[in-house]
Amino acid sequence: MSQDKKIAKDKKTAKDKQVSADNKYGNRGAGKKATTKKGLSKTAQGQGKGKKQEEQPVKVDFQKATVKDSEKLQKVLARAGKGSRREIEAMISSGRVSVDGNTAYLGDRVEGTEQIRIDGHQVKLTAPADEICRILIYNKPEGEMCTRKDPEGRTTVFDRLPPLEAGRWVAVGRLDINTSGMLLFTTDGELANRLMHPSQKVEREYAVRVFGEINEAMLQTLRAGVKLEDGMARFQKITYRGGEGRNHWFHVVLSEGRNREVRRLWESQEVQVSRLIRVRYGDMEMQRQLPLGGWTELGLKEVNYYRKLVQLTSETQSKVKVDEKAMDNAKSRRIRRSVKKHQQRNQQANRRRRK
Repeated sequence: MSQDKKIAKDKKTAKDKQVSADNKYGNRGAGKKATTKKGLSKTAQGQGKGKKQEEQPVKVDFQKATVKDSEKLQKVLARAGKGSRREIEAMISSGRVSVDGNTAYLGDRVEGTEQIRIDGHQVKLTAPADEICRILIYNKPEGEMCTRKDPEGRTTVFDRLPPLEAGRWVAVGRLDINTSGMLLFTTDGELANRLMHPSQKVEREYAVRVFGEINEAMLQTLRAGVKLEDGMARFQKITYRGGEGRNHWFHVVLSEGRNREVRRLWESQEVQVSRLIRVRYGDMEMQRQLPLGGWTELGLKEVNYYRKLVQLTSETQSKVKVDEKAMDNAKSRRIRRSVKKHQQRNQQANRRRRK
């Protein structure tokens, strides 16, 4: 063995003995990964000795961040019954809303003490705790428009609704002029917005009469999905309810409310919808005793069902007395008489216009 190799071997033997001796008493503090302070090695600690440790930046979740005691302007106005959030956002974008004399912009927040105006008219604001959320079910007839005022003078769904001391009725979605059935109205614009929003996936059920030849392949296609002009659409559920010849009744379920979606889906299979009635919104069905053109107000339990459905806090008060909730035959007859009188007045007014 050469002299150099012998020296190297002696050094290695000595190093092994030292490691063995260290292990005998443990290896605390040994190794590069060992540290005595959070996230710092001994070297880093030595370099930073005598200096104040820098604070780590706090990550802010901007989705959850809020400004204390303030709310978005469109949310405040929606709660005041001035329209749905989308309608109010359109008003703000077009410069129709002002706050303390200055034109409002999307994203503005208010505390509730400001003077807010829409088209120059001051909006009366009340604290959320002082407001009572009200909901009506309206049995819409065919031929009525889902608008507050029709330029052609046609009857609208708002014509027969009960007057309010403050705020206004907001329609939860729309039904086209040839569609009848269950339409919800509420005084809480935020509730209306959430019930309409596709992200909430609130079910709507329709009774639909179609004209044409129907086969199972068509129904499977409608369940799987059809590409329409505004994207994919499908029925979550289709139930056959009978029919004669080429007229067939089905009940279909959707979880969104796109314009004329039910009709367009059936038309994609080259069949025509000859009758369309909404019969359910969420888990609540249209009352059979409620006549066309009639409305009934929901009690506290039903109001809180809809609020809970879209993650809103429950109400503690209601305008409806407990003994008024049931729809009996006498009440149904009174509603029919009231609807008939209203229709007669409208017919007389239309005759005067034509003259």
